[in-house]
Amino acid sequence: APLGFTDVNLNSRNTYEVSRRRSAPEHLPHGGTAPAEPAPPPQEPAERARHRVGIAGAGSSFAEFFTRNFFTKRTKELKPAVQSAPGWKLFGKVPPRENLPKDSKIIQQEYEARTGRMYKPPPPSARRKNIEFEPLSTTALILEDRPANLPAKSVEEALRHRQEYDEMVAEAKKREIKEAHKRKKIMRERFKQEENIASAMVIWVNEILPNWEGMRATRRVRELWWQGLPPSVRGKVWSLAVGNELNITPELYEIFLSRAKERWKSFSETSSENDIEDAGASVADREASLELIKLDISRTFPSLYIFQKGGPYHDLLHSVLGAYTCYRPDVGYVQGMSFIAAVLILNLEEADAFIAFANLLNKPCQLAFFRVDHSMMLKYFAAFEVFFEENLPKLFLHFKSYSLTPDIYLIDWIFTLYSKSLPLDLACRVWDVFCRDGEEFLFRTGLGILRLYEDILLQMDFIHIAQFLTKLPEDITSEKLFSCIAAIQMQNSNKKWAQVFASLMKDNKEGDKNHSPAPKS
Repeated sequence: APLGFTDVNLNSRNTYEVSRRRSAPEHLPHGGTAPAEPAPPPQEPAERARHRVGIAGAGSSFAEFFTRNFFTKRTKELKPAVQSAPGWKLFGKVPPRENLPKDSKIIQQEYEARTGRMYKPPPPSARRKNIEFEPLSTTALILEDRPANLPAKSVEEALRHRQEYDEMVAEAKKREIKEAHKRKKIMRERFKQEENIASAMVIWVNEILPNWEGMRATRRVRELWWQGLPPSVRGKVWSLAVGNELNITPELYEIFLSRAKERWKSFSETSSENDIEDAGASVADREASLELIKLDISRTFPSLYIFQKGGPYHDLLHSVLGAYTCYRPDVGYVQGMSFIAAVLILNLEEADAFIAFANLLNKPCQLAFFRVDHSMMLKYFAAFEVFFEENLPKLFLHFKSYSLTPDIYLIDWIFTLYSKSLPLDLACRVWDVFCRDGEEFLFRTGLGILRLYEDILLQMDFIHIAQFLTKLPEDITSEKLFSCIAAIQMQNSNKKWAQVFASLMKDNKEGDKNHSPAPKS
């Protein structure tokens, strides 16, 4: 029959299959490569079973034949490669391939046989054992043996690597010990500082604050003040030191806050400048608009994320600044005020922060700067240069050679009371002594900063000095800065700051009289 003829020829296919079946019958199923159907039930006739097996074998053989000859590429992509254990040729059987890596001893023996060199491994003591200290995870790789396919290390090379590794470990140990000592020192200083703060807080609460007027000027209190106020009493001491000459009450603050809210509402409703002018708003009022305050608040201590929109102190800072612009429309809002108000809010309640803020900006120095009184500002700069030349003559001449005047760096320091230029904790300590000594300490702090970085500034030109003093290093510490501030002597020819500033004011008045026009006869 045609089916039988096809079945015989396609099942045998070629001599390769015949030889494979003869040489390895144990690996192939009986009846050819194509797997046979399961045996039919006993009641099925043998003829019908053979007929069905032939048809199945023919179908699968046809499919394999065509896919093997015409669609070989596709078959390779679809069928996973199955690697049989033995390898086969046309005639006979080939032993299976083994790609197993050779043992290191065999490779070493082959290498010695080729080169004629003998290798003696280093003694066990020289090999790496349980090392207590490993500087880096990759450092110890220098002690490892080379891969098996490379020549082994010589004794000299292994000893050299051991020596290099020991040196690396020793250096790493030194660095680790040094850093550990540094960390311990910092922790000891911090622990000591916390103890001092705790003991100082008890003294401030139980002894000084109840007797403020009688003890504030004593030597003991001034020394405690210099060391820094405890955070728990800082706001109270600031309020007492600044005072309330303006007699502002919490009720007055609420009145001006309500006015500010009304103005913000009118600003949001009126968009044109003409509407604002019709409402009788002055230049200072327009400068203190909601947009300007919002812009400055968003840039106030951005790293803290507490004064920006959505932060816990955003509305509070906005309220204090808005109320002040209504309270002092002659001053209005000036950029830099937000930093001063923010520091006060961090240490005082809302109404107390407003009272301290208004009284602080009413001091002569702050009023001169925030009202941009050029003549007064020049007096302060001149007085600063007198003590600059007295304390730091080399740096003073260096600045003079570049025509670098104090206004380039002092304005930003004075406007924000160093809260923008220094770290917040250090700025608060500057504020502590500023509340004790007044405006003199602001300029003394500026001289202390110049003294701290004198060696660096002497190597810079105009541009780099201005950039450096505009953005001071962030790693400045209170101990270093205050030691430099303590070394600054605010005395010139037996004249203190107040006397020098008063003489400059007197000379200016006499100069104005001499330059004034003569009265008409």
